[in-house]
Amino acid sequence: MNDIAISVKNVSKTFKIPHEKVSSLRGAAVSAFSRNKGYEEFKALDDVSFEVKKGEFFGIIGRNGSGKSTLLKILAGIYQTDKGSVEIDGRISPFLELGIGFNPELSGRDNVYLNATVLGLTKKEIDKKFDSIVKFSELERFIDQKLKNYSSGMQVRLAFSVSIHANREILLMDEVLAVGDNNFQSKCIREFTKYKNQGKTVILVTHDTLVVEKYCDRAMLLRNGKILKIGKAIDVANEYVYENMSDEEKRISDEQAEKEKKVVVFGKVDKSNSNKIVEITGVEFLDKNGKDKSVFETGDELDIKIDFEIHGEIKELNFGIGLHAVSGGQIFGYNTQMDNIDVDKTKNSIVLHFNDLPILKGEYIINVGCWKDIEINPYDLKLSYKVLKIYSSGIKNSYRGFCDIKHSWNS
Repeated sequence: MNDIAISVKNVSKTFKIPHEKVSSLRGAAVSAFSRNKGYEEFKALDDVSFEVKKGEFFGIIGRNGSGKSTLLKILAGIYQTDKGSVEIDGRISPFLELGIGFNPELSGRDNVYLNATVLGLTKKEIDKKFDSIVKFSELERFIDQKLKNYSSGMQVRLAFSVSIHANREILLMDEVLAVGDNNFQSKCIREFTKYKNQGKTVILVTHDTLVVEKYCDRAMLLRNGKILKIGKAIDVANEYVYENMSDEEKRISDEQAEKEKKVVVFGKVDKSNSNKIVEITGVEFLDKNGKDKSVFETGDELDIKIDFEIHGEIKELNFGIGLHAVSGGQIFGYNTQMDNIDVDKTKNSIVLHFNDLPILKGEYIINVGCWKDIEINPYDLKLSYKVLKIYSSGIKNSYRGFCDIKHSWNS
């Protein structure tokens, strides 16, 4: 145990979520003897076990409701476990939520003394560190204002400054980088690195996989109160991205299924409004296994398949696909005429293939259309027809722009 800062063994924590409001003694008495519990149990943590070494920068990631904040509050001693044990070798400085340990009616100065006292510092120690705390927070002009007049970013700066000056062996940080400007976030990271170099331990809860990959030695992924993966930071971050992709895929699939229900009449597609010579009947994003998806990763193989029906005599047919970022800007625009492709009218489908999708993370919309030859007077045109969502992992997650253009550096 000499090199272990935190040891968590088989920890579980359950909360009761009430379904009815009790506002009187009579209501409480009736509720106590009712067979209906009036609440449901939510298992925030389920048999969680892990260790963090001294001097380690350890990241905890996961979606909202996965148990991250509950776990940190258990480590900080705010919550008690239902089952399991927690052993901590060292004093803890927690920064868990905005406002904890602060009084909005007091000035910033008074709150520094209040919060630092809660963290175990004596008045003499606070006096000695006070100027440094205020200087780090960059709130010299506002230190005698009441805290309730501070912005959320100002409160975070002050609370973080007190936490890092508490001189504890273990620093617990919950989404500290989610609030504040870029300069403050950079300052936080520098302090984390300084802590690590001093042999102290940092536990950071965040949704930012870039921070996890760049600064954490190891990381842990929580999902529904259970550990899904623990290990190298980059591996855990990639797993988190994959899980998010899977969840988003299911959400988009469910939404698409709901839309399809609205156009189905007695088991058949309603074509009562269809009087087009050529009609685009569907668009699919297919992965390398031919599975229709809406979420892909940069570098994946992708087929954009257009299904169509011809309702009359035509000689020439030109299909086009345009992809646009939801935030603005066209990514590409291709059509069969410009690529000298002769469309086979007997197959009722055509595919645009990408062997290695170069598009970086983001949300994109697709436009599809078909014309006689040039792009004038379309047979059918569907704008913003479908959403394609792209995730990037590893180093590509930090690239900027829309595309990953193959490149190299020489010196």
